[in-house]
Parts: sequence; C-alpha cells; structure tokens
Amino acid sequence: MATTTHMPTEAATPQGSDLALLGLMQLVSPALPIGAFAWSQGLESAFELGWVNNEAELAQWIEGVLEDGLSRCELPLLVRLQNAWANSDAEALAQWNDWLHATRETAELSDEDSRLGAALVTLLRNLELLPKPHLIPEDPGYITMFAWVAHQRCVPVRQTLLGFAWAWLENQLAVACKALPLGHTSAQRIIEQLRPQLAIAVDTALERNDHELGPILPGLALGSALHETQYSRLFRS
Repeated sequence: MATTTHMPTEAATPQGSDLALLGLMQLVSPALPIGAFAWSQGLESAFELGWVNNEAELAQWIEGVLEDGLSRCELPLLVRLQNAWANSDAEALAQWNDWLHATRETAELSDEDSRLGAALVTLLRNLELLPKPHLIPEDPGYITMFAWVAHQRCVPVRQTLLGFAWAWLENQLAVACKALPLGHTSAQRIIEQLRPQLAIAVDTALERNDHELGPILPGLALGSALHETQYSRLFRS
C-alpha cells in the first residue's frame, strides 16, 4: 500500500503555516551552508561527454532524471522518512537510510549524500536542532536529515517534496550556468517548462508502493562513474 501522509497539527494555524513555509525556504535555500553547490550529480560529466550540449537537451536530461530518479527514489523516500521521524520510528529510519545508501550506484553519488548529510548534522548541532541521538541512523544521509528538518519545522509532506524537488532543479541549472555554459534566461525558460513536471513527480512519488522504489538511471550512473577520472572538472560529482 502507498504510504499515508499526515499534515503536522502544529502547522494548522496561519502563523504555524507561515513558520513552516519559512522553515522550508530556509532548508532549500542555496545559502544553507552545507556545500550542495559543489555537486553536479553527474551533470558535468554529461556535458564533457557531449550528451548534453544545449538548452533543449538539458531540459530533456533534467526531466528524465526527475521522472526516472527523483520520483522513484528521493521523493518517495522523503515521505517514508518524514513519517518515520513523526513516529519516532528508529527502525524505519535506519532501514530507509540504509536503503538509500545501497541505491547510490557510484562512489561520488554515495559520497555526496554522506557528506551533505554530515554537513547538515553539523549545522543542526550548532543550531541545537538535532533529534534525539538514539533516532539518528548510522551515517545519516542528506535525505534522512532533510526529512528530519521538514518534520521539525512542521512542513506538510507534500510541501517537503516540492521544496526538495525545487532545490534540486535550481542546483542543476546553477551547474549548467557555470559549466555548459547556460544563460540565466535559458535557465528560467527551463524552469517555466519543468515546473508542472515537478508537481507531477510529487503526485507520482506520493502514490509509490515500496516495491516500486529505486532509480532507473543507467546513463547518469555511467556519467557519474566516468566523472571520477575526468581530467578537468568544477564539481565533486
């Protein structure tokens, strides 16, 4: 059965909803000091290999990763992790955190999730916002800790997914503006084209059953693997 989502009661008031929205904006902000800007998630390699050369091809690449990656992996996993945090379910948190590590097909993709997760843990420690120690899985990944902050900020699950997808899209376009290169107006055209697809991907993710999870991105995995030995690069993945 699909995982049920619940809206936190703390966000039911107008002020609570405002604070939840502001908390989500803080979490997805490029200014969040966790180093997300340093990773391209295989996109830089796609440029180097000639798989993505222009605005149209970039939009097609991003849409494909959204449909066959995020909607099958990160987004439905956020649903399960945020509900696990809400229920203080340490077993489920550990299970899905381990599952995510197992789906990372290259050293760089695995390293990205671990390093961003560790950076977010450090930030939350400095802000005194960490969960109880017994709930934190071993080697907590970025998705796991993202879900914690969304829960702690009383962000409704659907908005958590939309925020994560939006931050991912912005980061992919920031990479392209530096490495393709892509003009900022072109980046905004891609946003206009793909905004509806973000909402569709969230709808799809919310309906995924456990046995349907897992990315189907062999091209991205190959590009990420080749990036490990790429001679000249700006990004860590």
